[in-house]
Amino acid sequence: MSQALARHGYLADEGLATAVFLALSLRRPLLLEGEAGVGKTELAKVLSRWTGGELLRLQCYEGIDAAQAVYEWDYSRQLLHLRAVEARAAAGGGEVGTDVEDELYSERFLVRRPLLQALVPADPPPVLLIDEVDRADDEFEAFLLEILSDYAVTVPELGTVRAEVPPVAVLTSNRTRDVHDALKRRCLYHWVEHPSFEREVAIVRLRAPEAGEGLARQVAGAVERLRELQLYKPPGVAETIDWALALATLGRATLDEATIEVTLGAVLKYREDAERVRGAGVADLARAAAARQG
Repeated sequence: MSQALARHGYLADEGLATAVFLALSLRRPLLLEGEAGVGKTELAKVLSRWTGGELLRLQCYEGIDAAQAVYEWDYSRQLLHLRAVEARAAAGGGEVGTDVEDELYSERFLVRRPLLQALVPADPPPVLLIDEVDRADDEFEAFLLEILSDYAVTVPELGTVRAEVPPVAVLTSNRTRDVHDALKRRCLYHWVEHPSFEREVAIVRLRAPEAGEGLARQVAGAVERLRELQLYKPPGVAETIDWALALATLGRATLDEATIEVTLGAVLKYREDAERVRGAGVADLARAAAARQG
C-alpha cells in the first residue's frame, strides 16, 4: 500500500498505509484527524487517482444541509418545462395533464450532490471525500450516520437509492471540535502526524524537485524548528512544500537570515506567528536549517 500511494505522489508512513489498506479491504469509512496541512485531503485525491474512481468532494461548513450535500430539484428547469407544457396545451386548445407533476419530479430534474452521487453504481466505485466534517453542525453529523451505516438515501418522489458497492469514503477533521463518538464508531480512525524529518525531506524532494537535496533538508529543518515554537498555526507539509518552491523560484540555494526574513510569508500565515519567530530570532531558525543540511 505504501508503494502504491508513493507511485501516485503520496509518501505515507506505515500506520497510515495500514489504515488505508484496512478501509479498502473492509469497505469501511476512514476518518482522518490531524492539524491542517498534514495531507488528509490529499490522501483522498491520491486514492481517486490510484483506484480510478471519481473524486466526489463534499466541503463541510456550518449550516450545511441536505440540499447542498445530498440532492435538490432544479426548480428553474422545472419551471421552464411547466411553461413549455402549458404553452403547448394552450396552442392545442387542451389542458395540462395530471401526469405533468410526475414529469417534474423525475430523474431529469434531479440535481445529485456528492452524497447521492456516491451511491450511483460505478466501476470503479467513487472516492467520497467528506472534508472538514468538524465544521458541520450536530444535525448534519447525525444525518451522516445514516448515510455511512446503510449507504442509502431516500428521495421521497423517486424512492430509495442504495449503493450496490460502497464508495471509498474518507472523512477529514482538523479537530476544531470533537466529532461525536457515534460517527467515529462507524469509521476506522487514524491521527495524521506531522512527518518525521527524513520523510518530510522525501516529500519535498518529490513535490518540489527543483529545490534540490540540500535546500530541501534546510527547509525541513527550519520547519521542524518552527513547530517547536508553539505557534498559533504551525506549518504543515503543504507550507513546507510552498516554502521550498518559493525559494527555488527565487534561485536561492541556502536558507540564510535574509532569505528567511523575506520569504516567511510562504510558510507562516498569521502575523502573530511571524512576530513570534522574529522575536525568537531568525538567526536561530537559520542555524536550525544549516544543522540539518547534512
